[in-house]
Amino acid sequence: MRLILVDSLPDVRCNFFPLSLGRPLWELRCGMSSLADKLIAKIKPDDIAYFVPDYMAEVYRAQVGKPVNNMAALAGDDLILVNPVVKAENFKVPAKGASEVGLDEQGMVIYARISKDDVKRLASDDIETFIASARAKLPNVSSKIPVWNYIWDLVLANGENITAEFAAAGQTGIAGTLEHPVAIRGSKKDVYVAPGVKVHPMVTIDAEHGPVYIDQGAEILPFTRIEGPCYIGKDSILLGANCREGNSIGPCCRIGGEVEESIIHGYSNKYHDGFLGHSYVGEWVNLGALTTNSDLKNDYSNVSVMLDGQRPIDTGSTKVGSLIGDHVKTSIGTLLNTGSYLGAMALIMATGKPLPKHIPSFGWFIEGIVTKGFGKGRLYETAKTAMSRRKSEWTPAMEAMWNAVFEMTAPVRKKAIKKGRRTLLK
Repeated sequence: MRLILVDSLPDVRCNFFPLSLGRPLWELRCGMSSLADKLIAKIKPDDIAYFVPDYMAEVYRAQVGKPVNNMAALAGDDLILVNPVVKAENFKVPAKGASEVGLDEQGMVIYARISKDDVKRLASDDIETFIASARAKLPNVSSKIPVWNYIWDLVLANGENITAEFAAAGQTGIAGTLEHPVAIRGSKKDVYVAPGVKVHPMVTIDAEHGPVYIDQGAEILPFTRIEGPCYIGKDSILLGANCREGNSIGPCCRIGGEVEESIIHGYSNKYHDGFLGHSYVGEWVNLGALTTNSDLKNDYSNVSVMLDGQRPIDTGSTKVGSLIGDHVKTSIGTLLNTGSYLGAMALIMATGKPLPKHIPSFGWFIEGIVTKGFGKGRLYETAKTAMSRRKSEWTPAMEAMWNAVFEMTAPVRKKAIKKGRRTLLK
């Protein structure tokens, strides 16, 4: 049985901006793993094929080394096609059985189970046509499987997912190196220090209220406090960090200051003092010293977020911090508003007061307004330099993907730049 992951619905993808601009939805993280990891662990397929927006196909193909946007991957096996926003723990559809298409109340395809014989009679010009054909020719059933609706849903569920995945992993104990004195609070059964981890003296690991998993090659420097539930990814470094509950960090991150209930993708730095709370941070982000965000409004009302720069969306939560896209760079002393959105490749200069709640992708925020700055070429040069420092390569395929994102995000950015120009003329 082959698992087919499909990420092509613009109306769904935009609810996970800016993090979904440079990756398929199933590469988003929650807890100790990605959404794809959770679905694979639940379904246990023999094989996997992926369908992503065309602009990111070449980059993702190099990343996974498996068929991407290859219609031939649909032939020769029974298929279970799954919408990547499905919550894996609630996916209880048997892999074997008669062909059917599961639809939610809005008519969105949640899954499709298709026998290899039925695959042959479905149109296969492209993945959208294939799904439409399956929906038209196969029995439709009602599906009430819960799904992720917005990017902040992953942040708000992060702690409970860490706890569940820690229990499922079944790993406890100290396989790495602890240099005493180190304090472990709570049950040692709720702590796992993987091989190759180095924990320096004067570190506190507090598992009283949740488990702590420190993955291979991580290094925890003196005066760091880690509260569970927490996952520290491979080869990450914590430098005197106050790592509060509910964090998923890494791999290969450098973290200092105070971090609470946040998800930070790989190769990002928050190396200095400053607070980051209830936030989702992409890859290759650098948060300058004393960069701080608000995650709670003064009146304790629900936080709203503007994913498109115009329409506020009520998150239904009083605690939502910042959504920070890939390759964002902030200067020292940057103050981020509650529920703020920093688009991919944005460059931020501090103003001494909280920033606007929406900074578009590729925007240069300078002197309190969004500008073109020195253009995307300079941003690419910065990305190339940052990646080379971690022995990673900025490839032509990556540049082509981000060029596509630049065009996709142009309308919102141009509107913000025009607003900035009007501000200067006042």
